[in-house]
Order: sequence, then structure tokens, then C-alpha cells
Amino acid sequence: MQEMLGVSRTRAYQITNSESFPDPVAILSVVWIWRAEDVERWIRDQAESRER
Repeated sequence: MQEMLGVSRTRAYQITNSESFPDPVAILSVVWIWRAEDVERWIRDQAESRER
């Protein structure tokens, strides 16, 4: 996830735990799993909101 978001591990944790981030599709004992398209949409939405 940190690679996809282009941030540090700590920042990725903060982002994925924010209310605006998509819910994971699965939560396993050691990992959370998201759909790539949900994360990509979230990244686009964040970029657009910064441009406004």
C-alpha cells in the first residue's frame, strides 16, 4: 500500500485508517486487503480535491 500511495509505512497506516479511505474487502489476521480500483479512485479524488 505504501508504494501505491507513495508514502512512508507510517503515513500509509494513517491514511488507510482515515474515514475517507475505502473499507478493506477483507481483514485477515496480519493484513488488510483493498480493491486496487477503490484505492486508485481514492487517490484520484484526493488529487482533485487538492486542485480545487
